[in-house]
Amino acid sequence: MRFDGKVCIVSGGGSGIGKATCKRMAAEGGSVLVVDLDSKGGDATVQEIADAKGQSAFAQCDVGNPAQVKAAVDLAVQKWGKINVVVNDAAMMTFSPIVDLPEADWDKVLGVNLRSMFLFCKYSVPHMPQGSAIVNLSSVHAHETTKNVVPYASSKGGIEAFARGFSEELAPLKIRINCVAPGAVNTPMLWNNPNVKSGVEKVEGAIGEPEDIAAAICFLASDEARFITGTTLIVDGGRLDILP
Repeated sequence: MRFDGKVCIVSGGGSGIGKATCKRMAAEGGSVLVVDLDSKGGDATVQEIADAKGQSAFAQCDVGNPAQVKAAVDLAVQKWGKINVVVNDAAMMTFSPIVDLPEADWDKVLGVNLRSMFLFCKYSVPHMPQGSAIVNLSSVHAHETTKNVVPYASSKGGIEAFARGFSEELAPLKIRINCVAPGAVNTPMLWNNPNVKSGVEKVEGAIGEPEDIAAAICFLASDEARFITGTTLIVDGGRLDILP
């Protein structure tokens, strides 16, 4: 029970990788705050955890909104007294060339994907004891990408740079921060991607399940990874090896 007695916050916990992570952390003894803008998805995750005799609560949150992020963090602290794990999973994509992209869309992608990570770290760290961990969801798009998804790729590259730099600030506090970079994963974000539908982005090689990524997240969040910080674990079934 790697998360027995630990309090975990997971953004994007209403679906996909975030949901799988919430369920696994709760199954391993964690008290999990499920954070999502979609109350239907968040409530469903909480219900599934309850059905499995786990502990969780839901916080509806626009993760790009500082006041709402702080309120979610405060809810976890009020309910359980501390925070041991933060998983920044919430993400979105756009599918337009840069010259055609509305400025508001750029701001929204960076707000959901990158700013939210900053906000959850900023507000959670003061409540995190020694031995705590932060795990951010990056992507293979931070390393190899395709056209028309530049804001997404930029945000994921920023997430990895953030972790490298912030790990130095967290070191004296004995708190770790790492990233997981998934490849193709069987989620609505993959299959609803217009680049995938059109064939611009080829889905070749292995396609992972959300639970595969959740396993890597839980490893990095656990004490088993106590000697790992400031780095990115690529969990892509070898996808980067076959990308041009």
